[in-house]
Amino acid sequence: MSETAPLFEPIKIRGLTVPNRVVMAPMTRSFSPGGVPGEDVAEYYARRGDADVGLIVTEGTTVDRGGASNDPRVPNFHAAEALNGWSKVVEAVHKTPGKIAPQLWHVGMMRKPGTGPDPDAVSDSPSGRTHKGKQVQPEPSESEVADMVMAYANAAGEAKRLGFDAIEIHGAHGYLIDEFFWEVMNTREDKYGGDLVGRATFAGDIIRECRKQVGDDMPIILRFSQWKQQEYTARLASTPQELEAFLNVFADAGVDVLHASQRRWWESEFPEVDGDDGLNLAGWCKKLTGLTSITVGSVGLSSDFIGAFAGQDSKTRPISDVIERLDKGEFDMVAIGRALLQDPLWAEKIKEGRVDELADYDAKALATLY
Repeated sequence: MSETAPLFEPIKIRGLTVPNRVVMAPMTRSFSPGGVPGEDVAEYYARRGDADVGLIVTEGTTVDRGGASNDPRVPNFHAAEALNGWSKVVEAVHKTPGKIAPQLWHVGMMRKPGTGPDPDAVSDSPSGRTHKGKQVQPEPSESEVADMVMAYANAAGEAKRLGFDAIEIHGAHGYLIDEFFWEVMNTREDKYGGDLVGRATFAGDIIRECRKQVGDDMPIILRFSQWKQQEYTARLASTPQELEAFLNVFADAGVDVLHASQRRWWESEFPEVDGDDGLNLAGWCKKLTGLTSITVGSVGLSSDFIGAFAGQDSKTRPISDVIERLDKGEFDMVAIGRALLQDPLWAEKIKEGRVDELADYDAKALATLY
């Protein structure tokens, strides 16, 4: 058996069998003018599905709230023309062995007022506060929050109708759902606020409403992170006990997969508990809940993706360690972002042992990569 074999074993999640453990991580590219994914987007995903990517998670695609997007070239998941474009993406990927899930997204207060496809819309938030705690707009009512919940759920229903294989809910990186998690931005005193478990209620309600729309067989993935784009050192849970209580909200709501985002996947999440070589965030997710977990964060590269936003290149990094820990059962799937963006044949080359053909990540070429 080859050293990479564990990465290419199938996995069953609810009613879905994914052909291997390779996940294409969601990566925003802003290549959808007017919010509509075109033939080039379909070809972009199909190339990876044809090259041993088991599960493709699309770039973030926004739900039906006016302030959900800060960029009119980011695809949406509600307008008729955009949904028609996504149906062609699904059709193209399903001609390959790969499976595909849309990542349902709302940028929340990360949106600069006056930007995006609906410049006059209010930027949704839990409490109308910035990441520094400054009150800049009124706190939304419970009924307004309920409308936000249903925007995700209705998008999930569209994903089911279009034939997607799963859905991913974006609850990471300082965007809307993560803002509800974060005590600096969520100072609500109703059911959506309070302690960390209370602040997780918004995401729990989204998962429940999505489940009603997608039925019993379709997997629901939640992506979350401790860190925020606004504050890299932020932590939602400081101990495994706090993390367990937080994650149980999603487990009880019916989530199937926890996509645990780290800037560097190899870092121990709680080194004070199990040392510098201890479990990473995905490892703790699996240990604490028993749910399927996905690890992600600079897989195959030497530096994190924050540097990529600043135009930094990154050297290739061996993946023997991530495969070893996958084989031991620390986590179940491995998501690859920039390495797979750089090279659509990345997974195929890994499978066939063609590692000498892998290239360093070139940030300058990002805008032209398909």
